[in-house]
Amino acid sequence: MAVTILTSESETTPANARAEGARLWIRKDELLGSTGWEIKPEGVCRDELCVPLPEDRAAALLSERDGATWLDVAGFAEYAGQTSAHDEATGTWYFGPGPEERRGQFEMLDAPDFELPDLDGRMHRLSDRRGKKVVLALWASW
Repeated sequence: MAVTILTSESETTPANARAEGARLWIRKDELLGSTGWEIKPEGVCRDELCVPLPEDRAAALLSERDGATWLDVAGFAEYAGQTSAHDEATGTWYFGPGPEERRGQFEMLDAPDFELPDLDGRMHRLSDRRGKKVVLALWASW
């Protein structure tokens, strides 16, 4: 069965991918185009981000067969803390962002500006308090 790999950037069907239960093996030469990751001496890398593989982890995640290097992409995703999902019936695998990529989303997160009245009817805008600590107490009657 053909394997389909979904990421936030692409949908690919690598010619030589091998699904073995919960493991997904992809050849080194198809890895970058299928997942955005590549094997380098310093580890498995995407752009400037590299995840080192200690010897025990490399032994579990890398395989030499058919004259090529293979990576268990599902095992690597779990090791790296990358979100993933697998549908065995359709041979579809999804790999989302890892914690390193998600961390930046929360560091720069700003609440949207809004304006609300206080109990005396005076209007207050959140943007008037930028740079200050603000506690928002929310309540709903339902």
